[in-house]
Amino acid sequence: MQPTQESNDSRILDAIPMMIFVVDDDVQIIDANAAALQVLGVGKDVILKRRGGDVLHCIHAQDVPEGCGRAPHCQTCLIRGSVQACLSGQGVTRRRTKAEIVVSGRQKDVELLVTANLLNAERRLAVLILEDITEISMLREIIPICSHCRRIRNDQAYWQSVEAYFTDHAGVDFSHGLCPECAQLHYPQFFGAREK
Repeated sequence: MQPTQESNDSRILDAIPMMIFVVDDDVQIIDANAAALQVLGVGKDVILKRRGGDVLHCIHAQDVPEGCGRAPHCQTCLIRGSVQACLSGQGVTRRRTKAEIVVSGRQKDVELLVTANLLNAERRLAVLILEDITEISMLREIIPICSHCRRIRNDQAYWQSVEAYFTDHAGVDFSHGLCPECAQLHYPQFFGAREK
């Protein structure tokens, strides 16, 4: 028995570690990949035929009883606008946005990179990719650092080493060495005295 094109497509989408949804022109979810289901912590049956903002727990989806797409704020929603733009023939859209969602009963601000692309013009379907770039964006902000010891104050007001901060926030590992100036200054017996 040969695998169908649809099962091959599902396997390809499931191999991609970003949240991917197939949505219609009302941003109702038609399909989702494994990464999206894992982030949402639900099965596919829970999200199918529901609008994106309702599934993602957008705080504005709760502004009106009708839910996502019906509140005044929804007119400026970048996710909804990106889907509409690609379905109207504007091609691939790729934009950053800040979103307010509810996670475990608490409001959380996230920064998303939203990509929308036409999947099927006749059925008015789009592929919607949501990448959480909150941690990457945090690294572009001003980081409070001690001018003496160079430790960084984190979100919980604890001071931690530069290495620990970047490991926690960006998954960066460090190796250590000595620049030529520090080698000469701190270890002149091995690297020669600095010229004055």
